[in-house]
Amino acid sequence: MAEVLKNVRVLEMGTFITGPAAGMLLADLGAEVIKIENPKDGDPFRAFKGELYSPHFQTYNRNKRSITLNTKDEADLAVLDRMIADADVFIQNFRPGVADRLGVGAERLQAINPRLIYCAISGFGATGPDKDRPAFDTVAQAASGFLRLLVNPEHPRVVGPAIADAITGFYAAYGILGALNERHATGKGRKVEVSMLEAMCHFNLDDFTHYFSEDMVMSPYSRPHVSQSYVFACKDGKWIALHMSSPAKFWESLAEAVGHPEMLQDPRFGDRLSRIGHYEDVVAYLAPLFLTATRAEWCDRLAANEVPHSPVQSPADVLATPQAKHLELEVSAPHPDPAKGRFRSIRSPVSFDGERSLAISAPPLLGADDTAIKAAYQAGTDPRRARPA
Repeated sequence: MAEVLKNVRVLEMGTFITGPAAGMLLADLGAEVIKIENPKDGDPFRAFKGELYSPHFQTYNRNKRSITLNTKDEADLAVLDRMIADADVFIQNFRPGVADRLGVGAERLQAINPRLIYCAISGFGATGPDKDRPAFDTVAQAASGFLRLLVNPEHPRVVGPAIADAITGFYAAYGILGALNERHATGKGRKVEVSMLEAMCHFNLDDFTHYFSEDMVMSPYSRPHVSQSYVFACKDGKWIALHMSSPAKFWESLAEAVGHPEMLQDPRFGDRLSRIGHYEDVVAYLAPLFLTATRAEWCDRLAANEVPHSPVQSPADVLATPQAKHLELEVSAPHPDPAKGRFRSIRSPVSFDGERSLAISAPPLLGADDTAIKAAYQAGTDPRRARPA
């Protein structure tokens, strides 16, 4: 494993997704990430069926260590301050003002360590009329305009994963890496700030660009129409997705694959602009054809004709593919509870000089590293030496 951040020490006081996601991304690159949790029940995302090791928590907390500190306790705050003194990065995703009340505000921590990169993640920003509004994933998606592009107007429902949470974590890690690079030249830390609203507005940039340049308000169907993307049900009830894009050759190949080369003589389907304008007619034409064969049969036909496509897959389907096996996407490590076998995950997608990141450690149990880390800091030794091999 190429640990490109091997000498970077990160203290993460994150809960739920945004802060932990940022910490995990840095940990995946080799940083030492110490998750600081409250002693009672830790990160609220831990709670699951009476235990403190939920699937949600596991998703964003691999490759970390866990210690418990109550910063309102003088002794625990003293331990934190010693940790801050030789840390490179501190991450928190509290509402504005909470960090200061907990004794972990940027001004205090950077006074202890001027080289510290301090990352504050919020819902709507640290200032402004909405700074105190509670923000969760759906709220940020909706506030940024992004959710509008996912909701079926005929059947409005929230769908899909926690995109805003995860994306905000990505932007936070992106900002931290920039600040770390700058510090090589300046020797000084930075306060990195990102809000879920800002992150999702930037992630939704195409929507805003169409508005700015063409005064166009996109709909949930705008991109699929322009990109010529489709999902069809097959004879066996399984789904297949096509992304035809703009080259005419893909449509010529699709017409051959479905056995109707004459379809491109239809004025509704003859060129890209016509197909965009008659998107629903394209669907009505192709949908019955895809119902005549199984998904596997269609995959063979489409592959033979080099039509851009994929089966719409479940996790099990993905992991069973030869490509996923070739790329070694699934990685594992011993589970903290031996009775549960191994912790399984998906590796970091980034390779360095052809070297894949295959080594991981399972998300820590609450306070798993209390003894080793606290003892090292209290003794004034390098806590990295106390880390188990």
